[in-house]
Amino acid sequence: MAEHVFDPPERCVAGSVGPPGGRTFFLQASDGQRVMTVSLEKEQVRLLGESLVEMLDDVAGDEGSEEAAEAFTDNAPLDTPIEDDFRVQRLSVAWEAGQRRIVLEAYDRPSEEDVAELSGEEEPADLPWAGLPPQSLRIVLEPGRARAFAQRCTASIEGGRPSCPFCGQPLDPGGHICPRANGYRR
Repeated sequence: MAEHVFDPPERCVAGSVGPPGGRTFFLQASDGQRVMTVSLEKEQVRLLGESLVEMLDDVAGDEGSEEAAEAFTDNAPLDTPIEDDFRVQRLSVAWEAGQRRIVLEAYDRPSEEDVAELSGEEEPADLPWAGLPPQSLRIVLEPGRARAFAQRCTASIEGGRPSCPFCGQPLDPGGHICPRANGYRR
């Protein structure tokens, strides 16, 4: 497995590229001249940010507070060129109590158990990663930096389309067919 480790990174940010409704979401980690960019779904970015906040609230104390995050706030755009090294299929977040740090891992494929459960086979040949060596990204963050990263996750998903006041789904510029309005366009 090709494992890309940033322990710790100089920079760790989430961001998006493209117009609302057509954005692609990325996670970038860098140290020195090395930059790793992976693409994610919007929902993965949202859940990652929420999971980090919950974990930091539970275990990090003042080290993971919003005040501690201020020193690590990064509002700069993603580093260019923005080309994903892989598309994230699975994420994990863990707290290393002895080291008092967060470990974030992103993988380019689901677990073997998930693939077998969904397809009924060990590894079907038609998967996008079939025949390629597995890749992962491991980022180790101190609590303040992890809180700042979680805040950046939240900020990156907020720039999208406004939500329908009736059903909560994103509104396209031309409206949408609202399930709460019995299928009428809003």
